[in-house]
Amino acid sequence: MIVITGAAGFISSCLVQKLNDEGFYDLVLVDDFSSAEQNKNFEGKRFSHQIDRKDFIQWIRANHVHTQFVFHLGARTDTTEFDHTLLNELNLEYSKEVWNACVEFGLPLVYASSAATYGLGEQGYEDDERTLNTLKPLNPYGESKNDFDIWALKQPRAPYFWAGMKFFNVYGPNEYHKGRMASVILHTFNQIKATGKMKLFQSHNPKFKDGEQMRDFVYVKDVINVLYFFMHHRKDSGIYNLGTGKARTFLDLATNTFKALNKEPEISFIPTPEDIRDKYQYFTEAPMHKLLAIGYNNPFHTLEEGVSDYVKNYLVPGKYL
Repeated sequence: MIVITGAAGFISSCLVQKLNDEGFYDLVLVDDFSSAEQNKNFEGKRFSHQIDRKDFIQWIRANHVHTQFVFHLGARTDTTEFDHTLLNELNLEYSKEVWNACVEFGLPLVYASSAATYGLGEQGYEDDERTLNTLKPLNPYGESKNDFDIWALKQPRAPYFWAGMKFFNVYGPNEYHKGRMASVILHTFNQIKATGKMKLFQSHNPKFKDGEQMRDFVYVKDVINVLYFFMHHRKDSGIYNLGTGKARTFLDLATNTFKALNKEPEISFIPTPEDIRDKYQYFTEAPMHKLLAIGYNNPFHTLEEGVSDYVKNYLVPGKYL
């Protein structure tokens, strides 16, 4: 059996489909399954067990002999969440329990970290484990992810193989439920459908023009290919960046969404909401040489390719991966 936590979520549900496509059906889906909207993400997919996250540690104790791999991708991912207690419970303490169970029962583990750990990038974006203590995340979500990375590296005992994946700006199918936290592509698509136009955030940093804030946007299909690679690789434990290695602007993102819909871009700018203005990353880019150095060689979608596939094959027909 292969365990996937956060299975009703965006990346996890896409991973379930990837595993099904590769012939893996004995899958254990772990989540709270309380959202009917999120549960649509795994409709039609094949799996053997559906476990509430509160019951998972007890379940793994009883079923570890039959378990081959654990993908711990479940987390509270809202970057505007400021409830430290909630984030510590879901992102830090729960992850410690999963880690310790994998140690106890000899299970390989891949878990979700985040590029939010890099903050403004004062220390750069290298996935160098020696720099974790110097990083300055901009919000409690990023802090919770960095806290777990630091904790994991300090442990005297670790799973025989483990990898923490620093996801950059992931976009793609199955993010319909994410609301405000969904990708700008989904917001652009919805705004074009409603008004024929798109409003992007203004820049409040003199170094960047409006719309020229830059992120490393990575297509979810590339993300799940990397996760699948690690399921078979099972060596070179550590923390890895997962982006494309190429930062692009939000204008590029929105313009390509219009293009995929065969529409002329109509883009204007509005002030960035004050509750995120001081916590806003104006530039992220993932150095990817660490992953490439261990043998990963699948090409990544360009922004143009990823946006076109996402819009034409999923958003327009309203399909899931």
